[in-house]
Amino acid sequence: MPAITQAFVLGAGLGTRLRPLTDDLPKPLVPILQKPLITFALDHLIDIGITSFFINTHHQPERFAEFFPHAIYRDRHIQFFHEPDLLETAGGIANIADSLSGEPLLVYNGDVLTDLPIAPLIENHFREKNMVTLALRSDAEPKHIAFANGKIVDIHNQAGTNAPGEFLFTGIYIVDPRFVDLLERGVKRSVIPHFLELIRRGERLGGVVIDEGNWWDVGNREAYLQLHRELASLKFPGYPVEDPNWKQAVHQTATVKPGAQLRGCSVVGKNCEVGEGAILEDTILWPGAQIASQSRLQNCIVRSHRKAAGVHRNIDI
Repeated sequence: MPAITQAFVLGAGLGTRLRPLTDDLPKPLVPILQKPLITFALDHLIDIGITSFFINTHHQPERFAEFFPHAIYRDRHIQFFHEPDLLETAGGIANIADSLSGEPLLVYNGDVLTDLPIAPLIENHFREKNMVTLALRSDAEPKHIAFANGKIVDIHNQAGTNAPGEFLFTGIYIVDPRFVDLLERGVKRSVIPHFLELIRRGERLGGVVIDEGNWWDVGNREAYLQLHRELASLKFPGYPVEDPNWKQAVHQTATVKPGAQLRGCSVVGKNCEVGEGAILEDTILWPGAQIASQSRLQNCIVRSHRKAAGVHRNIDI
């Protein structure tokens, strides 16, 4: 089967639905248990043979440099492209065009967490000679893609076909160099209008339904907390990861003082401290958080290096 060796991971989004959490960190860097979200995408891509990585940044680009010293992850070099002004997806792809190899590019949304098998997407793209091929799911929401006979026929009914939207777009897709050549440099624009133009022109905008594996959109705090609850009971991911201890509830560098209790799905991150007699229930502590003695937190997220004391429920600190 033909291979794809280059991937663009979208890391420039503002993560507005996750605020105030994303005031401190770009959304792709928020911790999932003990591991930054975007590293799951990188692990997934390394597993299928990707060797060239591109990531765009916008909000707090210096934080990416902290997480990826020397722009290296698992011995793979990453090229970062900072966008002082957000370019959105089509603009972001155009912005990296001069660095691409001239082969198809796999694009991966940096705020999804998944282990869906990508091989069927690659195989379909080459077999059908598509200009773009989208990975779809039929078992997730929101469903806004109309798909028939191997082709995308409408998106949000913006092409006016009235075809039913029965599939979700996973945020993972392959674009051919012919598509990259259509994109204007320096223009802020989503890929969706370009996809709709391909539909109108009868170009090959293909799709593959991949319901195997797991898929989550880490979109808001409720989804973020629910994801932690679900991961605790799942064998996930279906590919090797850089840190085999990422599922630990308490990081090996954290301190949990005598009498403190962790209930439900609670996570204590790197270099955290939980004081004596404190009770954490369904609460996530980001690295460096400190919880005072006798505090009680339920359904809370405490950001990196923040301090919490007293009784709190359903808030981000």
